[in-house]
Amino acid sequence: MNKIVKNAKEAVEGIQDNMTLMLGGFGLCGIPENSITELVKSDVTGLTCISNNAGVDDFGLGLLLHKHQIKKMISSYVGENKEFERQLLSGELEVELNPQGTLAERIRAGGAGIPAFFVPAGVGTEVAEGKEVREFNGKEYLMETGLTADFAIVKAWKADAYGNLIYRDTANNFNNMMASAGKITIAEVEEIVPVGELNPNEIHTSGIFVQRVFKAENLEKRIEFVTEQE
Repeated sequence: MNKIVKNAKEAVEGIQDNMTLMLGGFGLCGIPENSITELVKSDVTGLTCISNNAGVDDFGLGLLLHKHQIKKMISSYVGENKEFERQLLSGELEVELNPQGTLAERIRAGGAGIPAFFVPAGVGTEVAEGKEVREFNGKEYLMETGLTADFAIVKAWKADAYGNLIYRDTANNFNNMMASAGKITIAEVEEIVPVGELNPNEIHTSGIFVQRVFKAENLEKRIEFVTEQE
């Protein structure tokens, strides 16, 4: 089945107010920037966004935050976005912070159909508030629930028309696991190759999880922190 769509606008069709979205990437690496830009244009609002990060003020999810299109963030790292901080402190934005490994496992579990699991991270902290705690082998663990989304929007390096995906280096973080946890998965990719050209041993996400693929344009590939050595 050919899953290629023309562009980001066609790819994000059906995303409506108050939906839950997963958006892949790690920091500013491997984020679906074309799709985010199209969501900004769409004026969709009331979104719950599950992402490792909240972008920066003028890039990534920061663009959606500036237009108050996000009502809740489920994340693990949000430290570089001043607008995020302002909305959090003013009560405009609901935030659910997760330890990084816990967030990754919640997404993986959701994609695998696992409703809940237990982890030691967060025991005795604010993260544990309102959560079930059980003891295993003399140690306390928190119950965490799996995460799913109406749409998962991921960024890949290569894809074919069947939706098989390969990620590159750090861009593999969160993208791969999110692809299996969305009811509809959109893949924004750098290159689309003919079916059969991808080495099966190098495919990270099977096309069975992907419904829409499009070729990204004008990618910026920003660096969050530039470190220079004199």
